[in-house]
Amino acid sequence: MKKIVILNILAISALFTACKKDFLGRQPQDQYSNSTLWTSASDASAALAGVYNGTSVTYANEAGWAAATWIVYLDCVSDNGYNQYPWEGFQAYGNGSVNPSTGDASAYNYSGITRANFFLENIGKTPMDGALKANMIAQVRFIRAYQYFLMSQLYGDVPLVTKLLSPAESIAAVRTPKADVVKFILSELAAAAADLPASNNSGDGHITKGAAFALKARVDLFNGNYADCIADCQEVSKLGYSLYPSYSDLFRMTAQYNNPEIIASVQYVENPSANANGVLGVMPSNSSGGWSSIDPTQGLVDAYEMDNGKPITDPASGYNASNPYVNRDPRLAATILYPGAPFKQAGASVNTYYDPLTPSSPDYYASGNNTSPSGYVVKKFTSNLGDFANLFQSGLNMTVLRYAEVLLTDAEAKIELGKIDASVYADINLVRQRAGMPAVNQAVYNNQTSLRALVRNERRVEFAFEGLRFFDVQRWKIGSEVMNGPVYGMKLGTIDPATGKYTATGAPLKLETRTFADKNYLWPIPQSEIDIDKNLKQNPGY
Repeated sequence: MKKIVILNILAISALFTACKKDFLGRQPQDQYSNSTLWTSASDASAALAGVYNGTSVTYANEAGWAAATWIVYLDCVSDNGYNQYPWEGFQAYGNGSVNPSTGDASAYNYSGITRANFFLENIGKTPMDGALKANMIAQVRFIRAYQYFLMSQLYGDVPLVTKLLSPAESIAAVRTPKADVVKFILSELAAAAADLPASNNSGDGHITKGAAFALKARVDLFNGNYADCIADCQEVSKLGYSLYPSYSDLFRMTAQYNNPEIIASVQYVENPSANANGVLGVMPSNSSGGWSSIDPTQGLVDAYEMDNGKPITDPASGYNASNPYVNRDPRLAATILYPGAPFKQAGASVNTYYDPLTPSSPDYYASGNNTSPSGYVVKKFTSNLGDFANLFQSGLNMTVLRYAEVLLTDAEAKIELGKIDASVYADINLVRQRAGMPAVNQAVYNNQTSLRALVRNERRVEFAFEGLRFFDVQRWKIGSEVMNGPVYGMKLGTIDPATGKYTATGAPLKLETRTFADKNYLWPIPQSEIDIDKNLKQNPGY
């Protein structure tokens, strides 16, 4: 039995990789292999695994229906982060210089959708339990809907393909209006929810009812369907999810199984498995064996409030520009390694202090040796380096949907509808107070305008480097405000090697100058796709 399952997985892999470079991931051509499949529930399970493992939207072509690389790098396309290495593909999207021929980080990929369509066209003939079959179909419909969500957000109109295509059809597809793609996504998620189990993520990575409603809530929010969004959030809330007690530990391997907050995550297996998470190593600095590929910006650092709940721009906040990291929102220290912050190297028994300012430091910002040019390092997923034997082959799962997002989504939808009641404050307070922040000051945040600003900032700091910020910039239409002009890092200064005390004495580091036009709310269709399919039209401005 085990050999049969393995052979079927290999057969499915062969079916899908034969034409992977063709537009829309043309249908498998190995009809003999296909005729031997779909004879049992085991075959169906193997095919389902192929859908999960092959649906990738990352430039690195990693396995997983939402690859870890994609999740963490996408903030570099926003005001949260800077991708210092142009060859990794995200820098040009962030600074506005991307064009149809240089979009190396392209997410325009139909291979995963083709796998899903192949599964859905064949599962019906498999002799197996009806309820199990319906559940598998629902999982695949969710995965396909997730792929279309990402592509429609990034490109707008995209071909909506729901069946296997002939070679001729695959090079004659036309772009479907985004509104119709969104309608399809919402319909698919509603249908999938009916056949998915009403349980929290047990750690096996399979999609549940909560994932369908949580993604539907996100799509409804992003498209202004606020009443439906609130209803979706209520459905998730009925399923028993809650916030994990510790924000800083939420992203550790010790918290990734049976976690009441995690609704959906990409699953990985530690080295030496081929399904290891290979992205963690790009975040730490040189002294920790990392590359510093993803560099937090000063703008993100400044978004974290003081621990008294006041923004640093409030004269009464207590903020000290010369010693800027003290008494801040605890999520700052949990998310970003800043100058003078204590951290413990893997295998070390005592803390050291992160020092990007001293020229002799292995983390000196200007060394050009895998150090952060902003002086800031993403810490969120590697807060305890001792958790990992190899940062590039870890078993850390990457969260795609979690309950904190549902709470802030519910709050935002109610704020936008003007339905500001106790539940809005309750949603936001659950997220803030879990992190160690005070409850919302209702005397200050007492109307739609002030609450809108608050919930938007909460989303920015709560979900930093979880792949949501660009979508928020996009849907709020704030790109011209936050994505234009120079991007800065830390201020120059000194680090006391004995205490880690940072004292800012100089000017901030300039990383680059960005330009943003309305065209940048969407990404260019890769020219290679237009060359294949002459029916495809480019997004305006490119």
